[in-house]
Amino acid sequence: MAKSDKELEKMEKDRDIWQEVLDGVREIQAGKGKKASVSLPAAARVRKSSGLSQSEFAEILGVSVRTLQDWEQGRRRPSGAAATLLRIAEKHPDLLREALAG
Repeated sequence: MAKSDKELEKMEKDRDIWQEVLDGVREIQAGKGKKASVSLPAAARVRKSSGLSQSEFAEILGVSVRTLQDWEQGRRRPSGAAATLLRIAEKHPDLLREALAG
């Protein structure tokens, strides 16, 4: 059942937000907090595992550094040939070094 405006106001008035924050920090420190998981976009994951700089990786893929940054930050997603190249690079990272050298 939904609470009335008066009930909500009383609940907010009685709330100790700083104690809630402190309790949350203590839970995290004790390992009881929710585990946050962050998954990197494929472009960032593959590039980081390759050890290449953004400019080197972008050059191998034939895209601008700005485009690669957009992929890595999740603003855009690679499609078509770029997505295929990323899958190949993930499975065969040694090919990246060969492509950069050759």
